[in-house]
Amino acid sequence: MRLHLCAVGRLRSGPERDLVDDYLQRLDRTGRPLGLGPATEHEVEDKKGGGKAAEGALLSRAIPDGAALCVLDERGKTLSSPELADMLARWRDGGRQDAAFVIGGADGVDPGLRDRADLAVSFGRMVWPHMLVRVMLAEQLYRAATILAGSPYHRV
Repeated sequence: MRLHLCAVGRLRSGPERDLVDDYLQRLDRTGRPLGLGPATEHEVEDKKGGGKAAEGALLSRAIPDGAALCVLDERGKTLSSPELADMLARWRDGGRQDAAFVIGGADGVDPGLRDRADLAVSFGRMVWPHMLVRVMLAEQLYRAATILAGSPYHRV
């Protein structure tokens, strides 16, 4: 199952970019034998200032048809890492070819996009900068692959 990180904003060079690249590379090595990956990033920018609706439209175009859709949203469900791994395995084993993870801009995810998501996930009740959320998501996807592979990376 191909994984798509669809995000508002461009992640420029720096520590966040380095971390995302590292975790996605690790995910590729660990996940491919498990049928997870490759993981690709789709970055969109609303240069006309249309707000969440315009960002939602741009993000929608980045999501492959038929993909399982997970939005990162502060009002979403808080999952443990093993629960995220189980969800990915269910989508993969259920025949999904793609899974898209959507990170909105500074004002969050467009409600229309959130409403059509298979799942809304929160990284806790705190609000996180969307660029840092991308790092956290990449790490959690890598961690999910290690859990499914039985690797000692994830410790209970």
